[in-house]
Amino acid sequence: MKQLLTLLIAISFFSCKNEEKKESAYPEAGNSSVSEGATANLSPSAKTGQEIFDGKGNCLTCHKSNEKAIGPSIEQIAEAYKGKPGEMVKFLKEEAKPIVAPEQYEVMKTNLYLTKTFSDEELKGLENYFFSF
Repeated sequence: MKQLLTLLIAISFFSCKNEEKKESAYPEAGNSSVSEGATANLSPSAKTGQEIFDGKGNCLTCHKSNEKAIGPSIEQIAEAYKGKPGEMVKFLKEEAKPIVAPEQYEVMKTNLYLTKTFSDEELKGLENYFFSF
């Protein structure tokens, strides 16, 4: 049963990656989560978070800036965690329960294996990037 679940998760993950590749084939559509002009206003920590979000974190596959995709939007997540500094980091370390779309936790849980490998500085950067919205 665990093997079947792992296989389904892997298929889901790779199908998301394939969708991202299709989007990036159209650079004029603006595949970045934040426009280049807006990145100049980000703190160094938030810039680190954006690099992780767009790169090794592979977050961009499921989360868009202001619209729900596979997961909730960055704006929705930032709003839910507003006034709760550090709680997003705890969630990404799997030390806290989800407060945004808990019904989708099982889908996100498959990616927490990756976020748990990030340093505290990288996770804080992700949180700061989200709060920049």
